[in-house]
Amino acid sequence: MEIYLFILFATLAVAAAVGMITSKDTVNSALFLVVNLISVAGIFLLLRAQFLAVIQILVYGGAIMVLFLFVIMLLNLSSEENMISRFSVKYAIAFLLGVVVLSQLLYAIASVTGTLPYVSPEMERVGTVEALGDALFSTYMLPVLVTAILLTAAVVGAILLAQRKFSGKENK
Repeated sequence: MEIYLFILFATLAVAAAVGMITSKDTVNSALFLVVNLISVAGIFLLLRAQFLAVIQILVYGGAIMVLFLFVIMLLNLSSEENMISRFSVKYAIAFLLGVVVLSQLLYAIASVTGTLPYVSPEMERVGTVEALGDALFSTYMLPVLVTAILLTAAVVGAILLAQRKFSGKENK
């Protein structure tokens, strides 16, 4: 079952990347990028890297893509109506069914040729939240603390500079 899901997510990621590059509409390209990022998060889940999958969806699929789409929609308001009128549910379902059939064909070819990857049982713990927490708070404790102190100092400095700028006082 995992192999089927991997081939589905990998094929979807490649198809979305090709769609993103070949699409002439910027909004469609950004939406293809969202599909690509979500399929990569699915691959992370199959690799048992839950933390990376959640961060992939929250940071890239959520926050950054919202900013991209906001800027695209601000710059390109006239093409929004064309995009809605051209969208059809038939095309979306046909695309998804095509991805499923292509992934099954690729799996069948890979199983006949013997090129399916083998994942060792030792790799099961790599990428989990527990393994990441153990590494961050044992092996890499000093770099994490130094980074936290630098980020805190940067935030305090930015707040002080912003307060001085808004109050109109310039200390020379």
